[in-house]
Amino acid sequence: MSSTSSSIWLLSCMKLKFFTRIRRFLQSKAARKICASSSSDHSNKLRIKSNTNEDEDRVAIEKTESELDSSVALKKSFMRLHFGSWEEKEMAAKAIEKLVKEDVKAGKLMAELGVIQMLVSMVATEVAGRCLAAIKALIELAEGPSTNKVLMLEAGILSKLSKDIDVVDDQTRHEFAQLLLSLSSISNVHFSLANTEVLQFLIGILESASSIETKDTCLSVVCNLSAVLQKAGLLVSSGIVSTLLKLSLFKELSEKALAALGHLVLTLMGKKATEESSMVPESLIEILAWEDKPKCQELSAYTLMVLAHQSTTQSDKMSKAGIVPVLLQVSLLGSPLAQKRAMKVLQWFKDERQAKMRPRSGPQTGSATTGSPPHPREDQEGKKMIKNLVKQSLHMNMEMINRRANAVGDSSNLKSLVLCTSSKSLPY
Repeated sequence: MSSTSSSIWLLSCMKLKFFTRIRRFLQSKAARKICASSSSDHSNKLRIKSNTNEDEDRVAIEKTESELDSSVALKKSFMRLHFGSWEEKEMAAKAIEKLVKEDVKAGKLMAELGVIQMLVSMVATEVAGRCLAAIKALIELAEGPSTNKVLMLEAGILSKLSKDIDVVDDQTRHEFAQLLLSLSSISNVHFSLANTEVLQFLIGILESASSIETKDTCLSVVCNLSAVLQKAGLLVSSGIVSTLLKLSLFKELSEKALAALGHLVLTLMGKKATEESSMVPESLIEILAWEDKPKCQELSAYTLMVLAHQSTTQSDKMSKAGIVPVLLQVSLLGSPLAQKRAMKVLQWFKDERQAKMRPRSGPQTGSATTGSPPHPREDQEGKKMIKNLVKQSLHMNMEMINRRANAVGDSSNLKSLVLCTSSKSLPY
């Protein structure tokens, strides 16, 4: 009752302002007629002043009329949404979307009138048109104060998600993804993943034949959620790591998929799930070679760094998959950040190689008493071979740098040279 009374009082105030403006407008016209018989100079001054007042009043009257129309439309939409038929509710949702888009303050007033709860209840309807109208109105309301997003979450918007993606058309999927994107950006704990419908809905869209735009929006939602450490465990448990790895091979979606994967791989569960995937490290190495996607190269190099750090098993898998030539290529031709990360991984490979070779030249433990020590000649030959490999590597690298400097625009020769010689020129 108090909300209805306040809206009636607001409407009365607007009417009072409207009639006051009309009165001023008529008075200005009367004053202009009385002053018409004055001297010409004085008359011109009054005419200018009168015209100015008239313009101001006209603008004010139009503004007041617009406010009255908006107030009437708001009242009508409110009544239809709460007490009308389903068809009237759909019309009211469309009107609310338009009103909020034109006036941000209207969104706050509607939230106070309980409009959000009614729109959330409409989302669960099986009629596509009504559901879509409600979602669009909620999207506009979500652009307002953060309290609007909290009200939507408290009203159970996440439980209204369709459990069967196939029965939802692509436009509704896209609009719902837009709403989830807005809600997932909220900086508090109200967006809970305890309700598994959210993850099922997102993964269902990402693995369906939805449009690239819809999948891109869903990946943005996953990025927002994966950035919160407390939500990483539930995301990994849902099996989203394999979905992200598959989508990372699509250049239109790769950047956001790798960004989300980079968040998850920092956790123990996320790292383990990534290591156990049959697509790792081959898919990440493939992305690392994308010269036209420098951001993807950086993100792929980052994930490979996390996996290879203090993990001999992963380093061996990467080495067998042919990562060294690709890392060399990136360290020469990639972006500054990609170069830095590639050189870091290469340094780790080199250190591991040296660590494996170091025991051969030092004292042996355990078996040293029963086995024979290495022959001095063999030891000298090994050192000589390593020294030659280092010299060969330096020579080849200098030759590549010179060719790169001389052959402007012909980077293809350099790339083929790196791929063909790098594995032979490096001592690891």
